[in-house]
Amino acid sequence: MLSVVVPVLNEERTIGKVVRFAKQAQSVDEVVVVDDKSIDNTVEEAKNAGAKVVISTKIGKGASMRDGLLVSKNEIIVFLDGDIENYAPDTIEKMVFPIIGGEADFVKATFEREAGRVTELVAKPLLNLLFPQLSHFSQPLSGMIAGRREHFEKITFDNGYGVDIGILIDMHLLGAKIVEVNIGAIKHKMKLWRELGRMSREVAEAILKKAVNNPNISLDSLGTINIIRDQMEFALKETLSTLKKMVIFDMDNTVLDGRFIDKVALTFGFQEQLLDIITKNQEPYLRTKLIAKLFKGLNISQLLSVTDDIPIVSDTIEVVKELKKRSYIVGIISDSYDCIAAHIKNKVGADFSLANELEFSQGIATGEVKIPSFFMKQDKSICNHSFCKSNALFQVAEQYGIELSNIIAVGDSESDICVVKYAGIGVAFCSSNSILNAIADQRIETRSFKQILDFAI
Repeated sequence: MLSVVVPVLNEERTIGKVVRFAKQAQSVDEVVVVDDKSIDNTVEEAKNAGAKVVISTKIGKGASMRDGLLVSKNEIIVFLDGDIENYAPDTIEKMVFPIIGGEADFVKATFEREAGRVTELVAKPLLNLLFPQLSHFSQPLSGMIAGRREHFEKITFDNGYGVDIGILIDMHLLGAKIVEVNIGAIKHKMKLWRELGRMSREVAEAILKKAVNNPNISLDSLGTINIIRDQMEFALKETLSTLKKMVIFDMDNTVLDGRFIDKVALTFGFQEQLLDIITKNQEPYLRTKLIAKLFKGLNISQLLSVTDDIPIVSDTIEVVKELKKRSYIVGIISDSYDCIAAHIKNKVGADFSLANELEFSQGIATGEVKIPSFFMKQDKSICNHSFCKSNALFQVAEQYGIELSNIIAVGDSESDICVVKYAGIGVAFCSSNSILNAIADQRIETRSFKQILDFAI
């Protein structure tokens, strides 16, 4: 009998299908899902589908694979990806047949899909140079593998993107019989563009680490690596520079070093009324309407004067300029007011701003506010909130023809959670919100945006 191990992180949409697929194979009597501390419903979906679920002892795919190996019981183990929607019915049988028949100790699956950029630009060139015996593998980075326990127990499961190529090289160095098996066409979630730089480095590091410890590799070969890595980095940057990309900033406590509404309340003496509205009204739509009434009688000049008294993060203009030089569209999405957001947009050089429409008559605020339709729940909405900034995110992504995976979203508060969650890179900026910090891909702890340039390729 076989054990199937599936390392996962936030795969609630597909993990149930993968578990049910594995359990239907006659030779499988154990499916182990190792969760890398997901924040969605991955664990519940896996349990409901009948998997044995364990929580990884350490963050990272390699640790999850090792944990899965330790808790599984059978001699032959199949590792599957948890984000595949359409495994062919005979996938597991194809992968284990060479092992059962004695042709292989280790099987690496390949499938019908164009090889990825990191495979072609990084993995294959380095394998050709350092491990030419492995250069024939069409998809050396595939994470769908099968093998005997005795071999898995002798290798290293590195963390990060280098784990799969590292396993292949370790199996080769062990002298294991290796076979590549085609499992047909599958729908595989492509790596996000922002992950490619990190992925290329980790794959290269994994290959180089194995090469350094291999007595059959000469120092002359290793001496060419820096040149090769420079060329690979250049090729990746050239590829990524052609993508349509966007950065979305929140305004209050993000671009602004403070909250506009707090500053206005302090300046014009309605702090108690504001606090009363906020504490008694948790529904965002109603709260927005009630707060707008506090502005009645204030003119646009007064509001802009208050805005200019709030400092912006010191390097905002510099970073926005650099982002635009890198072909990013830069915008502000705020649950504040359009007149203020537009003023800040012009101040920092952003391309657009979206916010609630504060109404004026003869330049005087009427106390009314219009909630734009782009904030309201629509048929295409992903989140369940009736009023959410993520809906505006979807709209501008569609308007500019940009994939959500190619958008960076920066925010600090509860109202930014959905935007940060659904963007390709979600950034928690100097945030005290524990949920936002947990779901963010990146956290910035100092009031500077320069760190964004490290991953905004």
